[in-house]
Amino acid sequence: MSKKAKVPVLLIIMILVAILSLGTAGVLLVSLQDETAKNTALQEELKNTKDLQKMLEGKVEEARKTVQNLEDKLKDNLAQIESLSKQVQAEKSQKEEALNQLQSLRADLAQQQSLRSDLESKFTSAQEQLKNMQEQLNALEGKKAELEVKLKELEEKSRGVELGTIVVAPETPVAPVEKAEPAKAPAKKAAKAEKKKKEQPAPAVVSGMEGKILVVNKDYNFVVVSLGSKDGVNVGDTFAIYHNNKYLGDAKIEKVHDSMSAAGFTDESMKSKVAEGDKAIRKEK
Repeated sequence: MSKKAKVPVLLIIMILVAILSLGTAGVLLVSLQDETAKNTALQEELKNTKDLQKMLEGKVEEARKTVQNLEDKLKDNLAQIESLSKQVQAEKSQKEEALNQLQSLRADLAQQQSLRSDLESKFTSAQEQLKNMQEQLNALEGKKAELEVKLKELEEKSRGVELGTIVVAPETPVAPVEKAEPAKAPAKKAAKAEKKKKEQPAPAVVSGMEGKILVVNKDYNFVVVSLGSKDGVNVGDTFAIYHNNKYLGDAKIEKVHDSMSAAGFTDESMKSKVAEGDKAIRKEK
């Protein structure tokens, strides 16, 4: 090959080398740009991560403050609970003191009831005609189931003497009345009684002291209750009357004995409903 032929070959080789160099440089440039872009993205992500970390740290600090506030509130609530416990204890002590005073009042009431026994003995001596009947009633206190039959026998022996007439008599002694005429209320009074009967309210809460109706005197509008001064019954006490657990009305105590009491009807219409053996429960005052 001649010298002139070698020159174009070298030129071509140089051109090829230049082209390869440019290609390699282009590839390197592209790679460098990619790396730069990745680096920029990583720096941006790192910045975002730092910002997120700061935000989370702020929230953690707020959470700590919230926990501290809750702990303070818990301490306040515990203090309030302790204060309320002390108040409850103080109220409990006051209630116990009130119960002690109530027991003392009951003791005083029992003493007053014992003083009334003297008046009871005077009343009994003034009513000689009821002496035998009173003794029989005292002996039958533990046999209330047979009391109705015994009272009927005693009424037959007394030959018309009304137990109610003597029990509810005024302070001056009155002789027994034989076959007294039933008291007749005027028509106007009967109408008022019927109206009062329809408007009869439900019974009040009772104290729990319970007895029975021993005698019903329809002529003088009263009943005899199987409770007396030894049971704590006083003049003026009010008893609710029940027939087969049905409320009939009230009766107010007018005379008190040891083991029985006489009570007048608050409504005359009751006398046609009340029967011997009905339940009598004292109302609270």
